[in-house]
Amino acid sequence: MTDKTVAVIGGGTIGLGWTVLLLARGVRVRLNSRRADAEQLATDAMELFHPTVRGDKLAIADALALLEIRHDRAGAVSDVDVVLENTPDQLELKQALFAEIEPHLADGALLLSSTSRLLPADMGASMADRSRLVVGHPFNPPHLIPLVEVVPDERTDPDAVSRAVEFYRSLGQSPVVLRKAVPGFAANRLQAALLRESIHLVREGVLDMAELDEVVTQSVGLRWATVGPFQAFHLGGGPGGLRKWLTSVAPSMPRTWAGLGAPALDPSTVDDLSTEAERLFGADGYERLSARRDHRQKAILDVLAESDSSPAPPVRPILQALPANGADDL
Repeated sequence: MTDKTVAVIGGGTIGLGWTVLLLARGVRVRLNSRRADAEQLATDAMELFHPTVRGDKLAIADALALLEIRHDRAGAVSDVDVVLENTPDQLELKQALFAEIEPHLADGALLLSSTSRLLPADMGASMADRSRLVVGHPFNPPHLIPLVEVVPDERTDPDAVSRAVEFYRSLGQSPVVLRKAVPGFAANRLQAALLRESIHLVREGVLDMAELDEVVTQSVGLRWATVGPFQAFHLGGGPGGLRKWLTSVAPSMPRTWAGLGAPALDPSTVDDLSTEAERLFGADGYERLSARRDHRQKAILDVLAESDSSPAPPVRPILQALPANGADDL
């Protein structure tokens, strides 16, 4: 990618995260922002995020030398190889934006949107040709978290999907192509399910907010850093695997699902949750909290990468009679 130029539209958290990652990988970046302090914001983001960029990376000064600030959108997107759009998730705004920049895109340029919920068919409704438009939804912060959900629709050129996957992989990301464009995509739907039950448990007085966070980080969060839900359940079935778990433990799950909460986000709930979060986390400030989060997440990724490159310890099949885990330990 070092011979490519990428236009990053939007200088918010996601746009700056992409900018830092691209520059650190040696990619020329045109950052399109209407903020007068865009260059200072990019410099500050580089200082904050650069220590936790994974893998090989340029030094900060060398990376920033590849940055160009362009306040005019037409000039920012012309003659670039990829456009990474990171404006707020407002459908009318994105429709107008894509219609505005489409005439200025070079032949073959990819148009990638970081939207977390909008579908490509809807965002591209005002475009003359939306075959190059692909959703590439990152997880925050994109300079660190590997996942990118690649979401096409029925009018997306398959070659554009393949090139989008190649682009993200060249940055060291882990792109996963969704076979269907569903609202909220996959990762956020999973996250929403956990958040819903977390709010329910706190509102019902089962746990407070700090205790709920500890429950997740000290159990399922730790587990999910190494295996996904299906592999976890497969291991939960013992040597019999997922089939054993589904036939011995899963029959009781519908009762559990039926008892899950559906809390309303009414003004009282919003105020109570916000006040408690501000009490717990407000003293440290965004910069300190995000730096701590990124440092710890990078440490996990580094350990996993080292583990994957080392030979696995030898094992013997000695647990053939082990029963499936009970319903209290999924």
